[in-house]
Amino acid sequence: MFKSLANKLTLSRIAAIPVILLFIVIPHWFTAWLAMILFTIAGLTDWLDGYMARRDKQVTKIGEFLDPIADKLLVASVILLLVYNGHISGLSILPAIIILLREVAVSGLREYLAGLQVSVPVSKLAKWKTTIQMIALGFLIVGKYGPDSIPTIFIGDLLLWIAGSLTVITGYDYWRASEKHLQG
Repeated sequence: MFKSLANKLTLSRIAAIPVILLFIVIPHWFTAWLAMILFTIAGLTDWLDGYMARRDKQVTKIGEFLDPIADKLLVASVILLLVYNGHISGLSILPAIIILLREVAVSGLREYLAGLQVSVPVSKLAKWKTTIQMIALGFLIVGKYGPDSIPTIFIGDLLLWIAGSLTVITGYDYWRASEKHLQG
């Protein structure tokens, strides 16, 4: 079941989540940077596990099941803790909420469509959204502990708003692509 390297990478992403979260809640520059580094590595494994599974022809049902769960657990838990510790605050909470709501809605939609044996592939725009979202969260994890010459919070907030906007667009795209399967 978990013999493929791709599935092990997915599991490692899930296993890294508590460590990343622990580092985020400790208010110290060193732990903020460690959390960002681990988060970045976890984000890279999202791309790498899919690439390896396709390359090695080891796409498995458990991998197809766990990969999106790992992604959503990672992103949702980091967003929640960044709001908790004030790294995401003010109006920037709005795109964070939009991202969380879209993740839940798209997951439910995909589950419903899977029951109908309908697949909705991930669009290129959705991949860009995910990339921008991960970069935004990396900047926000570091937050005030970034170099003085780089406005990390501003960059993180700006990218979060861009990701939030793309989230609305891609969420609508998923809805529109599945609409004919929802009628009747």
